[in-house]
This record gives sequence, C-alpha cells and structure tokens, in this order.
Amino acid sequence: MAGGTPRAALADLLSGNRRFVSGRPIHGHDVTAAAATASGDQQPYAVVLGCIDSRVPLEAIFDQTFGAICVIRTGGHVLDRAVCGSIEYVVGQLGVPLVMVLGHERCGAVGATVDALRGGERPGGSLAHLVDEIAPAVLEVGLDDPAVLALAIRRHVRRTADALRVDDLLAGPVGAGRVAVVGGLYDLATGEVALIDPA
Repeated sequence: MAGGTPRAALADLLSGNRRFVSGRPIHGHDVTAAAATASGDQQPYAVVLGCIDSRVPLEAIFDQTFGAICVIRTGGHVLDRAVCGSIEYVVGQLGVPLVMVLGHERCGAVGATVDALRGGERPGGSLAHLVDEIAPAVLEVGLDDPAVLALAIRRHVRRTADALRVDDLLAGPVGAGRVAVVGGLYDLATGEVALIDPA
C-alpha cells in the first residue's frame, strides 16, 4: 500500500476504526498473517504516533493487520529526535503517505503537566522532558480554564502535528501534497477516533 495518496490512507485508517467501534473487526493477531507479512517487504501505508496509555492499543483501535501501519508511542505523544527520525524514515524510505498524531481523552501525561504547572514544581528525571514539551499547550489554554485538561489535550495534538509538518525532511513532501500529517483524538468510552483540524 506504500505510495498511495494521503486521502486514501486516511480513509482506510478511519474505516478500520469504524469496524473496531462497531465490534466487527476483520483483522486479528493471527500468527499466519504475521508469517505471511514477514515473507515480503515492509509496505505500511501510515505511521501513527500515539501515547503509551495501555488503554489505547493502536493496531487494534484501527483494526489493522501485520505490516499495515508503523506505530510509535511516547508519553503524551511527545516528540524527540528518535521519534522524528523514525517518522522521517518511514516517509522517506518506505513511501508512507500519512502521519497521524493520536491523543486520547483523560491523558495522564497532560494531566501531570497541568498538576506540575499548578503546583510550581517541575518533576525530576526524564519525566521533566515530557512536562516541558506538553507545557506550552497547557499554558496556551490557560491553567484557570475549567476545561484545561480536555482543551490542552487537543491543543497538544495540534502542536505536535504542526511541528511534524515543518520538520526538515517532512516539510517538502507535506508541501507537495504527497504526505499528510493529521491529528486525532481517541475517545476512551466509545473507541471512536475523531479528527482534529489544524489550528
């Protein structure tokens, strides 16, 4: 499926999510599918950057089989050089036309950032990096907003997608329309993915 259009890739991803929500998935974790995929070249049609939350298994919620999508997961889908390099690789070398940044309701990483900013205490270790990267979205929404968590989750998805659109190796293909970077939000209660428009 590599080399397809961004529109076709997005349509396939979202139709898989509709099958998942309706309880009629067509793909499962069947070892024969894994063996068949391993015998050929890798030809994914999308890369999905999501959160590490255990309630959001990306291949499952899009009802995708082995070899269909590349998955990257970090706390709060925070970008770093390894994540960006991985996305640059699958776009540049594998011809993937779609990058999706997927946030989810009640994100713990965003919630921890709200708490850290309200309390005025930056966490230690590498957790501080996650808070630092999510903080601009929280501050743009405003700590006093009663819906700060829900709004900051959406804002952070938009900011992450925007950053990828101007990435050194992605900006050209995005500008030429060969690659699309989209944001989405996963509803933990229904399983549905809704697209988030760019800011």
